[in-house]
Amino acid sequence: MNKVHINASKSYDILIEKGLLPHCGSYIKTICKAQSICLVTDDTVDALYADTVIHSLQIEGFHTVKFVFAHGEESKNSATYLNLIDYLAQNHITRTDAIVALGGGVVGDLAGFAAATFLRGISFIQIPTTLLACVDSSVGGKTAIDIQAGKNLLGAFYQPSLVLCDPLTLRTLTDEIYRDGCAEIIKYAMITDAHFFEQLKQQPVKEWEEEVIKRCVEIKRDVVMQDEFDRGLRALLNFGHTIGHAIEACSQFQISHGHAVAIGMHIITKAAENFGIAEKGCTEALEKILTAYHFPLAVTYSDEALFKAALQDKKREGDSITLIIPTQIGTCRMQPLPTENLLDWIKQGR
Repeated sequence: MNKVHINASKSYDILIEKGLLPHCGSYIKTICKAQSICLVTDDTVDALYADTVIHSLQIEGFHTVKFVFAHGEESKNSATYLNLIDYLAQNHITRTDAIVALGGGVVGDLAGFAAATFLRGISFIQIPTTLLACVDSSVGGKTAIDIQAGKNLLGAFYQPSLVLCDPLTLRTLTDEIYRDGCAEIIKYAMITDAHFFEQLKQQPVKEWEEEVIKRCVEIKRDVVMQDEFDRGLRALLNFGHTIGHAIEACSQFQISHGHAVAIGMHIITKAAENFGIAEKGCTEALEKILTAYHFPLAVTYSDEALFKAALQDKKREGDSITLIIPTQIGTCRMQPLPTENLLDWIKQGR
């Protein structure tokens, strides 16, 4: 088994092993004193894995209830959140009980935010079932829901008590959802690890999933432990996300997060190279790996539409926004710039 330990405001482990899911209850029992657990999942994952998790929890003596909502980003909203809060109250979940989030990033974000706010905070455990959630969103303590003005604008920093990754759950993903995770993996290589980038070029993620998940989680751990509350260094993890979130918004979330981030990384890298900041050849190297993972890099929205949507980025501070800019493969830097200059970056990257 691969294990990564995070020592943040709460210390916890990320456990990574094929076949872990049917034994999840025993791992949860070692860190959780709850009598009752609310399993939170979406309707897709519910049909695949909820019975396995509930059976394992019940074997360990946990009274278990289940909250299921419709899959998709459009469900990560205030109505679903309040329905979950009401469900927790109606089922007498107490401050010493826990939530288990079973699913992808939407499930983890929603369940985590509920855990952070119900009774001023109860424990929660992440069981990610998508590649993106395994390598990124289940780790680090960011929880949130979307509001009409933008994505993830209502949230809290709230660390899980345990993260359990079973790569066998990835076998049921569509190719498109699997690629969403690959975009985040490429992001991790671009921001910190040129050797990892070369490895990803030479060996498909599916051939060494456990090692890839572990490496990404280690990179995120190192960043989060230095800047848990996103006041500086942690911004590096948002490479490609400012433009990516704008693309998601323009598409009304018809373009998935990972695919949007892939395009966002490409736009920023091309602009950085055109501005003379990134080494010559960075864009070509990124294009090759993104194309190898079958990401379309064209986007039909106008520069002005992307600019307007990007102004809703939660990282914006007044009239300034911080872009994460590659200087070479494996190295990025943070660059604050006036928001009005962002349009020039978008134009240079198209």
